[in-house]
Amino acid sequence: MDSTTIVELLRPLVPNEGLEAAPSVDFAAIYVPAERLVDTCLMLRDTESLRFDLLAEITAVDYFPRQPRYEVVYHLVSISHRRRLRLKVRVPDEGSVPTVRSLWPAAGWLEREVWDLFGIVFDGHGDLRRILMPEDWEGHPLRKDYPVQIRKTPQTYAPLEVSEQEFRTNLERDRAVRGTS
Repeated sequence: MDSTTIVELLRPLVPNEGLEAAPSVDFAAIYVPAERLVDTCLMLRDTESLRFDLLAEITAVDYFPRQPRYEVVYHLVSISHRRRLRLKVRVPDEGSVPTVRSLWPAAGWLEREVWDLFGIVFDGHGDLRRILMPEDWEGHPLRKDYPVQIRKTPQTYAPLEVSEQEFRTNLERDRAVRGTS
């Protein structure tokens, strides 16, 4: 099933002028306006001819300095129909997207990851906090305007499990076993 067919199936179910087929080289892809995201996902999941019942991934792309700056990308899978769909939502700088946790509870973790790395807010999420970066990290490192040269003191949260002398002894023992110096 191609992108245009999916859009045509969705139009009567989710009335909105914003649904459109997106270019793609591997599988169907569509653009959905942020304000229709939850309704569209509900129809994609619950309509028998579509039945995209698995949310496999949520990620984002930063097109800085273009506006809208971001695209949030959802990868959906229809297990019963054996097909995939890429759903894209355009998001302006400082914009937000509604959460889809009510449809796919696992989206909570994926949305936290996108927020942590890009700073895109998911309205209604309720638990947007760091998941990959340390709690005291400033900024969102996958933004294209994020400063690359960072001067931050390394922090160690757990002590080393071997001493330096134990490490050297182990290294020398391993080299002797292999016959190298």
